[in-house]
Amino acid sequence: MFNAIGRIFRTPDLRRKIGFTLGIVALFRLGSFIPAPFVDFSNVQACLVSAQGTASGLYELVNVFSGGALLQLSIFALGIMPYITASIIVQLLRVVIPHFETLYKEGQAGQARLTQYTRYLTIALGVLQSTTLITVARSGALFSGASAPECTQLLTNDAWYAILLMVITMTAGTGLIMWMGELITERGIGNGMSLLIFTSIAATFPGSLWAIGITQGWDVFAIVLAIGILVVVAVVFVEQSQRRIPVQYAKRMVGRRTYGGNNTYIPIKVNMAGVVPVIFASSLLYLPALIAQFNQPAAGEEPQAWVVWIQNYLTQGDHPLYMLLYLALIVGFTYFYVAITFNPDEVAENMKKYGGFIPGIRAGRPTAEYLDYVLTRITFPGSLYLGAVALIPLIAFALVGANQNFPFGGASILIIVGVGLETVKQIDAQLQQRHYEGLLR
Repeated sequence: MFNAIGRIFRTPDLRRKIGFTLGIVALFRLGSFIPAPFVDFSNVQACLVSAQGTASGLYELVNVFSGGALLQLSIFALGIMPYITASIIVQLLRVVIPHFETLYKEGQAGQARLTQYTRYLTIALGVLQSTTLITVARSGALFSGASAPECTQLLTNDAWYAILLMVITMTAGTGLIMWMGELITERGIGNGMSLLIFTSIAATFPGSLWAIGITQGWDVFAIVLAIGILVVVAVVFVEQSQRRIPVQYAKRMVGRRTYGGNNTYIPIKVNMAGVVPVIFASSLLYLPALIAQFNQPAAGEEPQAWVVWIQNYLTQGDHPLYMLLYLALIVGFTYFYVAITFNPDEVAENMKKYGGFIPGIRAGRPTAEYLDYVLTRITFPGSLYLGAVALIPLIAFALVGANQNFPFGGASILIIVGVGLETVKQIDAQLQQRHYEGLLR
């Protein structure tokens, strides 16, 4: 292993790419601690201590993805979340808007247009989310679990020009993060956007583990660490699991040359949907709490019955009804997203066009039906796996009172493992090109 690491730094091109990537990551983390204009940094820090890093449900996932920059009200407060949301929206619009699907099939030129649309939508979402964040911070509702009086005075100036400058700064920060991610993809190693998400989430791990050790005791800390290692091993195993459907290609004569005649396979992963269903389910489950928050009674009045019911059952993640709905939404969104991203009819048509067939299955419609049958069967355990991993933080919150941003579970661990595996594969491929030997023997 140490010899492989030595080979990485003895290879000039690979050393330069890794150094460039680490430099961009360092700048990204530095920007997460620089406060936006007109933000009272001392009051923000006092609220963070008082609330112990907690935030209202709307911002829990975003705070994790921003590496804690959201609650710091920094210039990178929004993190990479607007880009993630824009990418998912553009991908879903391919089903609704035929022009987007046409661009997707046009190859590199069409993909460039879709990428440009994603950038424009990212900036628009940045404006919307930064305005919402500043409004919540101005009202004092950002730190819902804090008792410090400073939490209602997070801004030093709430005039219109000050708010406009903060919106512009945070939106520009989102654009800068997007540019950094594209620079890493072009000149560094790995996928830039994924690595920035990886960095943001990994930055919260030490603080979360330390908080568990301080509040719950170091024996609980050791148990959590052991469980975390087992969870990581299980997630790696499932993320690497796939069903390989064999495909044979018939020989074809084109002029004097023979093409085809080889055997390959279609890899269908157990978790084809990735972390998207977890994000969808988290966002949808917060909508009732958001509606209830805007229907709070005036001082001295009793809240309505439906508001009380939502606050009792759908606000905190430690209630069984909340967990059951969360699991059901994840399973449903997994099937929905897989149906959008994998089209059996299109795969069967491409196989038929190039003379490919699955042994024992006729080309054309029977192949599409077979692929759909296999995909439906393999998606069910994949959706249950996603739901089980997503419920780990909620179960930890219910049992030991840990923060809902529990590090070893949910979207965090899925992204950490997925991006880590992909980056290691790219480094391994770079080493094999230059030394005929990968990262691991």
